This record gives sequence, structure tokens and C-alpha cells, in this order.
Amino acid sequence: MKKLAATLGRRLKRAKARLVTAESCTGGWAAQAVTAIAGSSDWFERGFVTYSNASKHEMLGVRKSTIRKHGAVSEQTAREMAAGALKRSRGSVALAVTGVAGPSGGSAAKPVGMVCFAWARKRGPLRSETRRFRGGREAVRRQSVIHALEGALRVIEGA
Repeated sequence: MKKLAATLGRRLKRAKARLVTAESCTGGWAAQAVTAIAGSSDWFERGFVTYSNASKHEMLGVRKSTIRKHGAVSEQTAREMAAGALKRSRGSVALAVTGVAGPSGGSAAKPVGMVCFAWARKRGPLRSETRRFRGGREAVRRQSVIHALEGALRVIEGA
């Protein structure tokens, strides 16, 4: 994860871009991973940890109607988290993560290991996707952080 975060940092710095994170189930782990890299203040702007539905609404502007209709674990919510992170920061690239890390809290429709992601740029398309990870809580969270950072790298590289 450290090598991935360092690579992301180099690409962000080269692009003169600044990363902002909006995290729920990962609890700030993506922000921790990037700030573990010396010099990250050159390319990391801030991180939002919005674990509750209220914090998603208050800090990132996720609409209550989105959470009511689609749930906190949905691509729609992840997309609004990423857009809100950009709007409420000085970042130019955002990643957002929301999911069910387990071991409880899952349902048939949204099982443990289901994680929704979104990536956005100030100028450019907003991308989102849903993945299903296996393993316990820490494994799901770790895989989610890696996937979120890889997605941010793809956004920077224009893929």
C-alpha cells in the first residue's frame, strides 16, 4: 500500500493536483495511507471521515433523499460524497468509499464486503463502481483502501 500511495503522490504532484478523501467504512485509512508518505502535504489537501448518515449530509452535502432512496452504501451516495468533497475543499481530485465492512450490518441486498467507490476531478467525469471483497473486517477495509487509491491513480492517468 505504501508503494501505491507514493506512486499516487508522484503522479498528483506532477499533475499539480491535490487529493481529497471522503471515507465511511475505511474510517480515514486512505488518508492515513497517503499521509504516511513524506512530502504528502504537497499533494494531499484533506480527508473527510463521514461514518454516520448525518455526517455525510452535514460535511459533504449528501442529500438525505439519496440516503433514504438508495442507502448509505450505494454508488449514488459515493458519487455525492466525492462531489461534496471537491466542493467543500481545495482539492482537485477526490475519492470516496462507503460500504459494509462487517462482520455484521450486511443484508441480502447489501452483503458484508460490498463497497461502493467514486472518483471525481474538478473538471472531468465522475466515475463510480461497486465491488465485493472477501474476508473479515480488516481485509475488506484494506482491499477497499487499495482499490480506492488505484482508482485515484487511474483518474490522474486519464484511464
